[in-house]
Amino acid sequence: MPTTPACRLYLVTPPDLEPSVFAPVLAAALDAGDVACVQLRLKLADRDTAAPADVLRRACDVLRPVAQERNVAFVLNDRPDIAAETGCDGVHIGQSDTPYQEARRLVGADGIVGVSCHDSRHLAMVAGEQGADYVAFGAFFPTGTKGTPYRPEPGILEWWSSLMEIPCVAIGGITPDNCGPLVRAGADFLAVVTAVWNHPDGAAAAVRAFNRAIAEAG
Repeated sequence: MPTTPACRLYLVTPPDLEPSVFAPVLAAALDAGDVACVQLRLKLADRDTAAPADVLRRACDVLRPVAQERNVAFVLNDRPDIAAETGCDGVHIGQSDTPYQEARRLVGADGIVGVSCHDSRHLAMVAGEQGADYVAFGAFFPTGTKGTPYRPEPGILEWWSSLMEIPCVAIGGITPDNCGPLVRAGADFLAVVTAVWNHPDGAAAAVRAFNRAIAEAG
């Protein structure tokens, strides 16, 4: 019987998409190999501001079933209220988004609440103590997806995984070519955006390439 890899893919959607057009692309990516989670992260063009609620609801209604029918968790960025309303598996929150306790109240005890912790061991410990289902560190490499001044070293993944059972997510400029050190450092999930959706051979090929790279590094 095949075993679940120690490190798995966590796909983050492009910030701008048409749900009905993106749905078959997402399905092909999920059918191509092991993927643990999909995060819907829609932003207004040229701004790091969440898309309007009606846009988020429609995207959730179209894309959530694509993931959940394949036993892939589907989480929404920033908006635990809409995540709960639309049947998402949970929410991902940043340090300036909805506070953890409110996010937990909205998605419930069984919902996923993941927390961005940048390069901060302190923020990660606080999130873990509050009950976060995972903590996310990054950006580990240069990325054009989201401007960030934070640039942790892989050692933060080693530190976290040696102390805590709560999973950690590595994010930021990750590709099949550079992910090896993060896998070996103890990342439970690799969150990827551009390297999948902008892959020259398509998202399915990217998922296969990541799965190979993870297996080789493990």
